[in-house]
Amino acid sequence: MPNSVTGGRDRIDPASRPRRPRRPDTRKRIVDASADLMRLQGYNATGIKQIVAAAQAPFGSIYHHFPGGKEQLGAEAVRASGKLYEQLIPAVFDPAPDLPSAVRMFFAGAGQHLAETDYADACPIATIALEVSSVSEPMRLACADVFASWVDAGTPRFTAAGLSPDTARELVVAMICALEGAFVLGRASRSTEPLRIAGELTATAVERALA
Repeated sequence: MPNSVTGGRDRIDPASRPRRPRRPDTRKRIVDASADLMRLQGYNATGIKQIVAAAQAPFGSIYHHFPGGKEQLGAEAVRASGKLYEQLIPAVFDPAPDLPSAVRMFFAGAGQHLAETDYADACPIATIALEVSSVSEPMRLACADVFASWVDAGTPRFTAAGLSPDTARELVVAMICALEGAFVLGRASRSTEPLRIAGELTATAVERALA
């Protein structure tokens, strides 16, 4: 029966209409594109023209959204990548049966990802930190903040296993150091052996601390 209120036409609920997925705003696209490019090729090798092309953004939008230029953009991209990769800590450690197993799974997953990306995609922060820490204070601080956030995310999971806060923090720092060093050796040698060895030694150190 026609709907008299709508002049003989059935009313269509606006909520039932299919909606186009919202495209991320320009600023976010620029940060995401920068993070992806810098993760794979470093800070110095990533140019502004390459970023705007990947982000499908106007060239002028870089300096509109980031008046500090590439340095400001780089710092924000580092922090964005850091938050994303920080999620790996709860994703691996929380479901693990025990802390040493979690450490071994953490390194095994890192090695698998490195091999699957043909040894191109390792830590999103380490390469940039090596490039910029002596020449850009904003970038250095961004890298330092990310590493500190990873330590802060890991430490409660080590204390939950029964370790003192000081010991837990030291072991998390050691784990991150071992992981970053293993990434460097793994990429250079195109082998996951450094990650396997580093993971086993770190897990053994955790087992001894728990004993």
